[in-house]
Amino acid sequence: MKSLNPRIIKESFALFEPRAEEISAYFYGRLFAENPRLRAFFPPAMDRQRSRLFHALREIVWSLDSPDTLSAFLSRLGRDHRKFGVTREHYDAMGRALLATLRKFGGDSWTAEMESAWRAAYATAATMMNEAAEQHAAEQPPWWTGEVVGHELRGPDIALITVRPEHPLPYRAGQYVTIQTARWPWMWRPYSVANAPRPDGLLRFHVRAVPAGWVSGALVRDARIGDSLLLGHAAGAMTLDPDSGRDILCVAGGTGLAPLKALVEDANDRGLRRDIHLLVGARTPAELYDLRDLHALETDSPWVRVVPVVSDDPSFDGMHGRVPDVLDRFHDWSDHDVYIAGPPEMVQRTVAALDDLGVPAARIHHDRLDR
Repeated sequence: MKSLNPRIIKESFALFEPRAEEISAYFYGRLFAENPRLRAFFPPAMDRQRSRLFHALREIVWSLDSPDTLSAFLSRLGRDHRKFGVTREHYDAMGRALLATLRKFGGDSWTAEMESAWRAAYATAATMMNEAAEQHAAEQPPWWTGEVVGHELRGPDIALITVRPEHPLPYRAGQYVTIQTARWPWMWRPYSVANAPRPDGLLRFHVRAVPAGWVSGALVRDARIGDSLLLGHAAGAMTLDPDSGRDILCVAGGTGLAPLKALVEDANDRGLRRDIHLLVGARTPAELYDLRDLHALETDSPWVRVVPVVSDDPSFDGMHGRVPDVLDRFHDWSDHDVYIAGPPEMVQRTVAALDDLGVPAARIHHDRLDR
């Protein structure tokens, strides 16, 4: 870490950010031209992949001054890349393509000092990712094979899918795993597990088929009982703090209900008799796809209160509005642990509303997932 020069890297990265899309496209074009066999490791559509590349670069660049944050991020990436079959040779090829790309787009502003700083930074990052992957390989497989044992449509675009992993897949309630279908090799998408860990190892997922969502569409419309899926490692930090003692507020939008339902189950399994408010937002009553099960959960657990919130149907016999806008209709949330899951815009607005209501940021938990 001492050989790195964060200042030079941050200053030069500012030159590239305005051209992120163009640079990402050039990088992958160069990588595949020089290493044609690597193209098979990537999905047919590269738009999402190009976006992820620059997001990862941004995270690395702005974590260079924080060794612990950088190590945690790169270790997670290294472990996660195992499911793609990435090896040291692949990192070398990507490093050459990255430096060639930065050199080209740096133009006359590119200096030998920048070249040296970026070369050192990439070498450090690749080493940390490789070491994390190798250590992880000694403990866990790169992925799990799972069999679809339940597929229940809850609307034209939502399915509740139950999967039995071939071997136990370790995870904590509130976390997510990535899923790959046979229809779309190398396209992994994250889905939260909708149940707390259970003795039979079954995993349940709530999946909405989104426009242009290749994996989500395949899972909702094409998956059948008996089909095989590949499952990645569990990730995410939206898990319960069993020692906090505070009451809990869960705020769900759409299929963001999945991890929050798992957290409520987890609290019950642990015997944490805290008051739990679960606010479930939807545009119409028809989109409250899991209401029957939620009412059953509420009946079995008197410390749990489920509050459906509908925004676009004034005839709904219940609370009206968008979830972030109704939070001030309840009592004070400032002494609660808060968990939020749903569309990114809804999560952001909910965080802002809670901040306005005096909830400390340290007590607000969420993971952002792109489907």
